This record gives sequence, C-alpha cells and structure tokens, in this order.
Amino acid sequence: MDQPLASASDIPSLDKLVRQPALAALVVRYGRTQVIDALRLHLDSLRHAAVSGALPRAAMDEDAIASALAGRLEDRARRRMRPVFNLTGVVVHTNLGRALLPDEALEVVAEALKWPVNLELELATGRRGDRDSLVESLLCELTGAEAATVVNNNAAAVLLMLSSLAARREVIVSRGELVEIGGSFRLPDIMRQAGVRLCEVGTTNRTHPGDYLEAIGPRTALLLKVHTSNYTICGFTASVGVSGLKKIGRERGLPVAVDLGSGSLLDLSRWGLPREPTVRETLAAGADLVTFSGDKLLGGPQAGIVVGQADLVRRLKANPLKRALRVGKLVLAALEPVLALYRAPESLAERLSTMRLLTRQAADMKLQAFRLLPVLQQALGNAYQVREEPMASEIGSGALPTQQLASHGLTVSVARGGRGSLDRLQAALRSLPRPVLGRLAAKKLWLDLRCLDPSEEQCFAAQWEALRPPDGTLGTDRA
Repeated sequence: MDQPLASASDIPSLDKLVRQPALAALVVRYGRTQVIDALRLHLDSLRHAAVSGALPRAAMDEDAIASALAGRLEDRARRRMRPVFNLTGVVVHTNLGRALLPDEALEVVAEALKWPVNLELELATGRRGDRDSLVESLLCELTGAEAATVVNNNAAAVLLMLSSLAARREVIVSRGELVEIGGSFRLPDIMRQAGVRLCEVGTTNRTHPGDYLEAIGPRTALLLKVHTSNYTICGFTASVGVSGLKKIGRERGLPVAVDLGSGSLLDLSRWGLPREPTVRETLAAGADLVTFSGDKLLGGPQAGIVVGQADLVRRLKANPLKRALRVGKLVLAALEPVLALYRAPESLAERLSTMRLLTRQAADMKLQAFRLLPVLQQALGNAYQVREEPMASEIGSGALPTQQLASHGLTVSVARGGRGSLDRLQAALRSLPRPVLGRLAAKKLWLDLRCLDPSEEQCFAAQWEALRPPDGTLGTDRA
C-alpha cells in the first residue's frame, strides 16, 4: 500500500522543531549553531521532496526528523583521518601514513603538543638557536657525518640540495637512475624546479666511469647518484659505485651526492631482512652529501634528512628555501626519540614499531589466523568461505620492491553457489568504525595479519561480530 504523501505546508517550522526534546538533546551534544544549520538543510531537502510529490507523511514525524538530523550531524562530526586496520600486506604503506611511531616518540610528541618547548632556544645560553640542533648530533653520531639538516620529506631534501649547490648549472646523473616515485613524481621534475640542468649519462642498463668524465664541463656543479630502491634492473648491467664517483669528483673538483631514498641506518640482514646500503656506508664510500627519508626504513615521522660535509650542509641551511621546507616541533619531537633507539640496536626489533612488524615470524601470524578464522566465518555466514593461507608481505614505500617477507593471514572468497560480492564486502569493511583494509587478488580478499598487533585482536574480532547482520546477508546482493 502506498504511503500517504505530505505537502510543503505540512512541514513544521524550524522554531517549533528546535524546541522539541529530541532536538534539545542534539543541541546539548553538538551545539545550537550546528543543529540549526543542519536542520535548515534537512528542511530544505524535505521541501524539495514535497514539491516533486515524493515526501512521505511519515517523514514529518518529529522523531523521524530528529533521527535524520542526528545522522547528518554524526556524519559531519566524524573525523576524516581515522585509524584503520592495515591488512594489505604492505608494512610501510604510503597511503596509510607509512611508519608507525614507537611509544617513546608518542610520549615526546604529546609533551610538545601540551607544553612550550625549546624549539629554537639554546637553554645553556638563553640565545636563539637552530632547530636542527635538536637532532643533528644524533644524526652525526649514527651516520658518521659532520653535519645534518632536516626538511619535510626526501623530495624536499633533494630539491634543497640541488637548489643550494647547482642552481643554473648542470648535475650529472646516470640514465638508469632517473627514478619516478609515487604520484608520477619524477627526479627530472625536481631538478627542473630547482633550476638545475639535467645531464644524463650512460644508457638505461649500463653506465661507466668514462660516461661521467666525458660529460663533465665548465657548468657541471654536482655528481648525483640515486639509489633505485623502488625498482631493479637485472641482466647485462653496469653502474658506477659511490667510491668510483668520488674518485671522479676528486679529480675534477666536484662534490658527490647520493639520494638513498629509504635511508637504512643499520644493516637489516642482522634481522634476516634483505640488505640495503646504509647511510654510514655511503658516506664512508665517499659521498659528500646523502639524502634519505625519516619515515621509511628508519621508522620515524615523515621527514627528509641531509647529512654530510659541514661546509655543504651550511650552504643548504643558508638557502631561503630551507625555511619553506623546514619541519615543525612535532616532527623533531618524534624524530629525536626514534633516532635514540638506534643507539641500542640489539633491542630495535622490540622497541621500534616498524622493525617489530618487519621481523614478525610467519608462525605467529599463522596462530593468529587460526584464532580469528571462526570469528570471520561466523560473521560472514554461508555466503563466503574463509581460509587461513600463507602470504607474502612487502616492506613498502619503494623499499626493496622485489623482496618479500613470509607471512600468514586469512582469505575470503565467495562460497560455491553463494551470492556474496567481494566488492560489496570490501565496502562494508571500509565503513566500519575502524576500517579494515585488505587487498583483492585472484578472486579472493587477502587479509595479511603481519600488521595486526596481538593486542588489537580483540578489537578487530569485535568489529566482525558487530558487522554480522541478522539475516546473514553481509556483502551479498541483498545487503
């Protein structure tokens, strides 16, 4: 039977509605201004429906209006940046904020948020100081550098370095190292923005010392080597190492800079992980400056770090661009305790969040999978089949892209004869109070458990239990 329709004249006034008890409760929670603004919008939508002859009379009920208004206000108040469960299998995930900070960093950041701090004040002298000094000594201690500076990401570090040392001049780079990072952001674009002329040498797969020597001219300002951390070139290849570039640079009076990208401070093979060149090794091999990220393998906040010779770092700090690219107190507050953890590398796998996730054993994740499998299967019902399976995690953010970590997790597939939809299921999981993010491949939803801390299992399981609808139609065509 069709519902009776209402006309525009049946819509109650704003003044009358705002005095009702149901709306009064919303005023207490959200404030009068927000409630009135939302109510005006809702009443406008009711009028449009009435004019088009599609306004049910039931929508005029005060409780119905209060319920619709509550939903509108709740959606408006919901934070856009929210915690998620990262079950994608990518540990350092660019889209999910990259590295997780350890407890030591969280405590210092909380203090910096709550209290004034000596960001640019030397406590010993009472004079204005340099904010880089808060972490510079630690960076020099851990890398063997003479000096260091920090900006907001590694692309900014490269931009500052090029602008400071080679503006309106040439920088020589091997053609095989002209990288593109996420979002189609390319090294040649950064060089162009810095006012630098790019001079490519060699070929995609082979570059020799003679290629650099032949390209050096009166306008050459810098030899740049880029660590290709987000891809590999295999087969018939050749490249010039840092020590070889240093020899050329010394002969021709040119500095050598290296963009390490991921920026590992320690040899990861001690934890059974693939090896990456470290910052200390790169400087020891002859690099005059090294740039790297703070939020990838280092495991800290988003930052770009430059370390190397003191005279060159001073030139970077004197560049007006440094002020535009500098970091604030929260980044420095987080970076200092993270760097301090590297003084005790023997406990890094337990205390540094990123390292703890990277070194988790597949056997531990397999036990997690067995514990969680019945919870997920009960929540999804007969429309889906949940299985525990071995998986392969990635470090992420361009670090060691060809290397995978043995992992374990759960897969969800549509049951034979079932009417489930993995796309609908993914959408339902993203709509949870704490969204659950997996990856879709081979007609399965893969939920890698590497990044699910055991302390979060109960919260994770509770969400699945609350997700189960009474009719068992979650993520199906009827849902």
